[in-house]
Amino acid sequence: MPIKINKTVPFAQQQLTEAIAQLKQGGAREDVLPMLEVVLNQLQTLTTHDHLTGALNRRALIEKLDAELQRSLRTGHTFTLAIIGVDHLPEIMEKHGRDITKHILQVVAMESNKILRTLDSFGRVAATEFAIVMPTTWLDQSLKAIGRLKTRFSEVKWQSSAPGLKVTFSTGLTANSPGDSSEKMLARANDALAKARAKGADNVAQVEIDLPSFDPSSAD
Repeated sequence: MPIKINKTVPFAQQQLTEAIAQLKQGGAREDVLPMLEVVLNQLQTLTTHDHLTGALNRRALIEKLDAELQRSLRTGHTFTLAIIGVDHLPEIMEKHGRDITKHILQVVAMESNKILRTLDSFGRVAATEFAIVMPTTWLDQSLKAIGRLKTRFSEVKWQSSAPGLKVTFSTGLTANSPGDSSEKMLARANDALAKARAKGADNVAQVEIDLPSFDPSSAD
Protein backbone atom coordinates (compact mmCIF):
# COMPACT_ATOMS: atom_id res chain seq x y z
CA MET A 1 0.00 0.00 0.00
CA PRO A 2 1.22 3.53 -0.68
CA ILE A 3 2.76 5.40 2.23
CA LYS A 4 0.38 8.14 3.37
CA ILE A 5 1.75 11.59 4.10
CA ASN A 6 -0.71 13.59 6.22
CA LYS A 7 1.06 16.94 5.85
CA THR A 8 -1.17 18.28 3.09
CA VAL A 9 -2.66 21.72 2.53
CA PRO A 10 -6.25 20.59 3.33
CA PHE A 11 -5.06 18.97 6.57
CA ALA A 12 -3.24 22.15 7.63
CA GLN A 13 -6.27 24.26 6.68
CA GLN A 14 -8.50 22.03 8.80
CA GLN A 15 -6.19 22.38 11.80
CA LEU A 16 -6.04 26.16 11.37
CA THR A 17 -9.82 26.41 11.08
CA GLU A 18 -10.25 24.45 14.30
CA ALA A 19 -7.75 26.69 16.10
CA ILE A 20 -9.52 29.86 14.93
CA ALA A 21 -12.87 28.40 15.99
CA GLN A 22 -11.51 27.69 19.46
CA LEU A 23 -10.22 31.26 19.76
CA LYS A 24 -13.59 32.69 18.73
CA GLN A 25 -15.28 30.52 21.34
CA GLY A 26 -12.97 31.84 24.03
CA GLY A 27 -10.65 28.86 24.08
CA ALA A 28 -7.78 28.98 26.56
CA ARG A 29 -4.52 30.32 25.17
CA GLU A 30 -2.55 27.34 26.45
CA ASP A 31 -4.89 25.02 24.54
CA VAL A 32 -4.85 26.89 21.21
CA LEU A 33 -1.16 27.83 20.98
CA PRO A 34 0.11 24.22 20.64
CA MET A 35 -2.35 23.67 17.79
CA LEU A 36 -1.15 26.84 16.04
CA GLU A 37 2.46 25.72 16.44
CA VAL A 38 1.62 22.39 14.84
CA VAL A 39 -0.05 24.15 11.90
CA LEU A 40 2.96 26.45 11.47
CA ASN A 41 5.32 23.48 11.37
CA GLN A 42 3.08 21.76 8.82
CA LEU A 43 3.00 24.85 6.60
CA GLN A 44 6.77 25.20 6.80
CA THR A 45 7.13 21.58 5.76
CA LEU A 46 4.71 22.07 2.87
CA THR A 47 6.82 24.90 1.47
CA THR A 48 10.01 22.83 1.44
CA HIS A 49 8.92 19.22 0.89
CA ASP A 50 7.33 17.25 -1.93
CA HIS A 51 3.77 16.36 -0.93
CA LEU A 52 3.92 12.84 -2.39
CA THR A 53 7.28 11.52 -1.19
CA GLY A 54 8.21 13.74 1.74
CA ALA A 55 11.56 14.50 0.08
CA LEU A 56 12.74 18.08 -0.33
CA ASN A 57 11.00 19.77 -3.26
CA ARG A 58 12.98 21.12 -6.20
CA ARG A 59 13.20 24.67 -4.85
CA ALA A 60 14.43 23.53 -1.43
CA LEU A 61 16.95 21.15 -2.99
CA ILE A 62 18.36 23.94 -5.16
CA GLU A 63 18.65 26.13 -2.05
CA LYS A 64 20.70 23.35 -0.42
CA LEU A 65 22.84 23.13 -3.56
CA ASP A 66 23.38 26.91 -3.60
CA ALA A 67 24.36 26.83 0.07
CA GLU A 68 26.85 24.03 -0.55
CA LEU A 69 28.37 25.95 -3.47
CA GLN A 70 28.88 28.94 -1.17
CA ARG A 71 30.37 26.77 1.54
CA SER A 72 32.71 25.13 -0.95
CA LEU A 73 33.80 28.56 -2.14
CA ARG A 74 34.78 29.46 1.42
CA THR A 75 36.42 26.17 2.36
CA GLY A 76 37.65 24.75 -0.92
CA HIS A 77 35.92 21.43 -0.18
CA THR A 78 34.74 19.30 -3.07
CA PHE A 79 31.20 17.93 -3.10
CA THR A 80 29.11 15.79 -5.41
CA LEU A 81 25.68 16.18 -6.94
CA ALA A 82 23.84 13.02 -7.98
CA ILE A 83 20.62 12.71 -9.95
CA ILE A 84 18.89 9.35 -9.79
CA GLY A 85 16.09 8.41 -12.13
CA VAL A 86 13.80 5.43 -11.62
CA ASP A 87 14.16 3.17 -14.66
CA HIS A 88 11.20 2.50 -16.97
CA LEU A 89 8.68 4.23 -14.70
CA PRO A 90 6.25 5.09 -17.56
CA GLU A 91 6.17 1.41 -18.53
CA ILE A 92 5.67 0.41 -14.90
CA MET A 93 2.75 2.84 -14.65
CA GLU A 94 1.18 1.43 -17.79
CA LYS A 95 1.52 -2.14 -16.52
CA HIS A 96 0.79 -1.74 -12.79
CA GLY A 97 -1.11 1.54 -12.48
CA ARG A 98 -0.69 4.96 -10.93
CA ASP A 99 -0.97 3.86 -7.29
CA ILE A 100 1.94 1.43 -7.62
CA THR A 101 3.97 4.13 -9.37
CA LYS A 102 3.34 6.56 -6.51
CA HIS A 103 4.25 3.84 -4.03
CA ILE A 104 7.57 3.26 -5.81
CA LEU A 105 8.49 6.94 -5.59
CA GLN A 106 7.57 7.00 -1.91
CA VAL A 107 9.66 3.92 -1.14
CA VAL A 108 12.61 5.30 -3.11
CA ALA A 109 12.51 8.47 -0.99
CA MET A 110 12.03 6.60 2.29
CA GLU A 111 14.82 4.08 1.70
CA SER A 112 17.21 6.72 0.37
CA ASN A 113 16.80 8.84 3.48
CA LYS A 114 17.53 5.76 5.60
CA ILE A 115 20.80 5.00 3.78
CA LEU A 116 22.16 8.49 3.12
CA ARG A 117 24.13 10.49 5.69
CA THR A 118 22.37 13.11 7.77
CA LEU A 119 24.46 15.84 6.12
CA ASP A 120 23.30 14.78 2.64
CA SER A 121 20.28 16.53 1.10
CA PHE A 122 17.75 14.42 -0.84
CA GLY A 123 15.03 15.98 -2.98
CA ARG A 124 12.60 15.33 -5.80
CA VAL A 125 13.57 17.45 -8.81
CA ALA A 126 11.34 15.94 -11.53
CA ALA A 127 8.45 13.51 -11.93
CA THR A 128 10.69 10.43 -11.89
CA GLU A 129 13.98 11.87 -10.67
CA PHE A 130 15.59 12.74 -7.35
CA ALA A 131 18.78 14.64 -6.58
CA ILE A 132 21.29 14.23 -3.78
CA VAL A 133 23.73 16.89 -2.59
CA MET A 134 26.69 15.12 -0.94
CA PRO A 135 28.95 17.55 0.97
CA THR A 136 32.71 16.90 1.27
CA THR A 137 32.39 13.96 -1.11
CA TRP A 138 34.60 13.12 -4.09
CA LEU A 139 33.14 11.30 -7.09
CA ASP A 140 34.71 7.96 -6.14
CA GLN A 141 33.17 8.26 -2.67
CA SER A 142 29.76 9.09 -4.13
CA LEU A 143 29.96 5.95 -6.26
CA LYS A 144 30.16 3.94 -3.04
CA ALA A 145 27.09 5.74 -1.66
CA ILE A 146 25.14 5.02 -4.84
CA GLY A 147 26.27 1.40 -4.60
CA ARG A 148 24.79 1.16 -1.11
CA LEU A 149 21.52 2.60 -2.41
CA LYS A 150 21.41 0.07 -5.23
CA THR A 151 22.02 -2.77 -2.78
CA ARG A 152 19.23 -1.52 -0.53
CA PHE A 153 16.75 -1.26 -3.41
CA SER A 154 17.59 -4.79 -4.52
CA GLU A 155 16.58 -5.97 -1.04
CA VAL A 156 13.15 -4.30 -1.12
CA LYS A 157 10.35 -6.82 -1.64
CA TRP A 158 8.83 -5.01 -4.61
CA GLN A 159 6.88 -8.13 -5.61
CA SER A 160 4.71 -7.72 -2.54
CA SER A 161 3.33 -4.56 -4.16
CA ALA A 162 2.86 -6.03 -7.63
CA PRO A 163 3.74 -9.48 -9.08
CA GLY A 164 6.96 -9.43 -11.04
CA LEU A 165 7.76 -5.83 -10.09
CA LYS A 166 11.46 -4.92 -10.08
CA VAL A 167 12.73 -1.40 -9.48
CA THR A 168 16.16 -0.06 -10.41
CA PHE A 169 17.54 3.41 -10.98
CA SER A 170 20.17 5.07 -13.12
CA THR A 171 22.49 7.75 -11.79
CA GLY A 172 24.25 10.83 -13.11
CA LEU A 173 27.12 12.25 -11.03
CA THR A 174 29.15 15.44 -11.13
CA ALA A 175 31.43 17.31 -8.74
CA ASN A 176 31.60 21.04 -8.25
CA SER A 177 34.14 23.12 -10.18
CA PRO A 178 35.36 26.74 -9.98
CA GLY A 179 32.73 29.20 -11.16
CA ASP A 180 29.91 26.69 -10.82
CA SER A 181 26.27 27.57 -10.27
CA SER A 182 23.38 25.32 -9.28
CA GLU A 183 22.06 25.50 -12.85
CA LYS A 184 25.41 24.38 -14.30
CA MET A 185 25.74 21.50 -11.86
CA LEU A 186 22.17 20.32 -12.45
CA ALA A 187 22.74 20.46 -16.21
CA ARG A 188 25.93 18.36 -15.92
CA ALA A 189 24.27 15.85 -13.63
CA ASN A 190 21.37 15.54 -16.07
CA ASP A 191 23.84 15.01 -18.91
CA ALA A 192 25.49 12.28 -16.86
CA LEU A 193 22.10 10.69 -16.18
CA ALA A 194 21.37 10.65 -19.92
CA LYS A 195 24.72 8.92 -20.51
CA ALA A 196 23.90 6.35 -17.83
CA ARG A 197 20.48 5.63 -19.32
CA ALA A 198 22.03 5.29 -22.78
CA LYS A 199 23.98 2.33 -21.40
CA GLY A 200 20.79 0.68 -20.14
CA ALA A 201 18.92 0.44 -16.86
CA ASP A 202 20.68 0.39 -13.49
CA ASN A 203 23.80 2.21 -14.74
CA VAL A 204 25.93 5.08 -13.45
CA ALA A 205 27.78 7.77 -15.39
CA GLN A 206 29.67 10.88 -14.39
CA VAL A 207 30.49 14.16 -16.11
CA GLU A 208 33.38 16.33 -14.97
CA ILE A 209 34.61 19.70 -16.20
CA ASP A 210 37.95 19.57 -17.96
CA LEU A 211 39.90 22.38 -16.36
CA PRO A 212 42.31 24.17 -18.73
CA SER A 213 45.88 23.01 -18.37
CA PHE A 214 48.55 25.51 -17.36
CA ASP A 215 50.71 26.79 -20.18
CA PRO A 216 54.06 28.05 -18.78
CA SER A 217 54.60 30.31 -21.79
CA SER A 218 51.42 32.25 -20.90
CA ALA A 219 53.08 33.45 -17.70
CA ASP A 220 55.78 35.38 -19.63
